[in-house]
Amino acid sequence: MDSDVLVRVKNLQTFFYQNGRCNKAVNGVSFDIKRGKTLCVVGESGCGKSVTASSIMQLLPELSRIEKGSEITYFSEKGEIRIDQQKRNGKVMRSLRGSEFAMVFQDPMTSLNPVYTIGYQLAENLQYHTPLNRKERKKRSVGLLRDMGIPLPEERVDEYPHQFSGGMRQRAMIAMAMACNPKVLIADEPTTALDVTIQAQVFDLIMKLKKDRNTAIMLITHDMGVVSELADDVVVMYMGNVVEAGTLEDVFRSPSHPYTVALLRSIPILGKGRDQDINPIRGVTPDPYDRPSGCQFAPRCDFFKEGVCDKCMPDATSLSKTHSVRCWKFVGGSGYGN
Repeated sequence: MDSDVLVRVKNLQTFFYQNGRCNKAVNGVSFDIKRGKTLCVVGESGCGKSVTASSIMQLLPELSRIEKGSEITYFSEKGEIRIDQQKRNGKVMRSLRGSEFAMVFQDPMTSLNPVYTIGYQLAENLQYHTPLNRKERKKRSVGLLRDMGIPLPEERVDEYPHQFSGGMRQRAMIAMAMACNPKVLIADEPTTALDVTIQAQVFDLIMKLKKDRNTAIMLITHDMGVVSELADDVVVMYMGNVVEAGTLEDVFRSPSHPYTVALLRSIPILGKGRDQDINPIRGVTPDPYDRPSGCQFAPRCDFFKEGVCDKCMPDATSLSKTHSVRCWKFVGGSGYGN
């Protein structure tokens, strides 16, 4: 096992059960989160990115279940911990959340409690995971806000979430996440609804934390431009499956799955002006309760081949030591290509 791997997700299957139906939201996802590296999980809305993150944190709703055969292993300093086998609100998970694992949620306004001050919510995490007394927790909270670049932290620590701007609320969320110096930070689209200047500041802040504290980061996004700037490793998801995975260079220099290629073609390029040809991905993601047979991307794929792509989902094919893809184009003997 690579000593840099902090979290190993293997064949993760998270299904939702409702009204006698099963939604296979995450269906066989595997990847590693490495110390001091950024793993970017990218894909359209509904592809299973957030459910994957919630599975790692054991923050799933009651109607969901991590299926047998799934493995989420945390390689802690005290030994291996199988997260998938822990109770969602058990002692182990409560001790890990906030101290070893931390998460920055998509919308800080719904994640922060509006009836408590920012300082109170920061101190609550410190109270549970550290031996600091009340005065020391207050001092530490002020220091965290200062580290996040919030002006006048001595005054702002006693203010409520509605008194913070969107960017400041997100900084406060990051401060809460980093309060106990976690080993793993999961950021679920942390710049949603923020303007581009604040987005850049938030991402700079996350990357500084990674550099200064050697934190392992899992960044969930749908923006391939963000991926190109921040990622060390990339996982491309579609309809609950990993369709391509590799290093940043693998995925951007040699995109192999038609979905990855389509995502990259849909990005406007700075400097090319208004006349550049932007190609949106045709069609829409299928109904999760009425999935296509075979490859899930087949109905939207320009390379669809009847009798091959519609028979079953292909297994992952290794293109190199670090690069893999799930596409019939690369399966030997399929009659599609090699």
